[in-house]
Amino acid sequence: MPDKTRDLPEETRFLSGPQRREIELLRALRIFFEFLRGFRKFQFLGPCVTVFGSARFAADHPYCELAREVGRRLAEAGFTVITGGGPGIMEAANRGAKEAGGVSIGCNISLPREQAHNPYLDAVVTFRYFFVRKVMLVKYSYAFVVLPGGFGTLDEVFETATLIQTGKIDGFPIVMLGREFWQPLVDFLADTPVQAGTLDYADLGNFQIYDSAAEAVERIREVGMRQFGLSYGPRLKRHWFFGEWGLRKKG
Repeated sequence: MPDKTRDLPEETRFLSGPQRREIELLRALRIFFEFLRGFRKFQFLGPCVTVFGSARFAADHPYCELAREVGRRLAEAGFTVITGGGPGIMEAANRGAKEAGGVSIGCNISLPREQAHNPYLDAVVTFRYFFVRKVMLVKYSYAFVVLPGGFGTLDEVFETATLIQTGKIDGFPIVMLGREFWQPLVDFLADTPVQAGTLDYADLGNFQIYDSAAEAVERIREVGMRQFGLSYGPRLKRHWFFGEWGLRKKG
C-alpha cells in the first residue's frame, strides 16, 4: 500500500497514525537526540525565567515595551531570560535582557514557514518538535511570565498550570502581565469551570496578574530567593565527552 504521508513534513507524519516499525524507531531516536541536545545545551544556564507571548505584536506596541522592561528587570535580578526566540514579545523580552547585560536565550521552532530567530540572543537552539521545545521552556525556569498572545501562548500557559496543578513541577509563579487582557480569562475560569466542579478555585491562585513589570519581577525575585536562593546549586564543570561544549551561538 502506498505511503500517503510520504510528502508531508516529518512532524506531520509523526502525528498521522502508525507507520512502519523502522520509521517509528528512527523517529524515536531522533526525538531522543533532540531532547539530549537540549539537555546538554541548557545544563549550565543558571536560574532562568521563561517569557511567553505573541510573535505578532510590532516592536513599538505597548505590550512589547512592557516585555522589554520585564526582560531588563529579570536580567538585573540575576535571571537568564528564555523565550521562544521569535519576534514580537519574545524579541522584546530578549532585547531587554540583552540591553541590561544579562543572558538571553531562544528556543526556536522549525516551521513550514520558517520562524527566524530574533537578533537579541546570546544563543539559540532550534527544535523540530513542539513538545520537545515546550519541555525546554519549562524545565529550567523558576517562574513564567505570560504576556498577551494567541493559541501558542494559551497552550504554554495552560500546560504549565496543569504541570503545577498535578505536582509535576513546583508551584513556581505564573505571572500574567496585562490585566485588561488576562482578567476576563481568569474570571471565566472562576465563573464556569470552578462552578461546574471541573477546577478547584485554589488552582487559580497559580495565576498572578500585574500591570507593572516592577511588581511582577519583584514577586519572581522573592520566590526565587526564598525557595531556591537564585541558584541550582554548585556549578558543574563541562566535559567534552558529554557534548557539553556550551550553547552554540546564533547563526
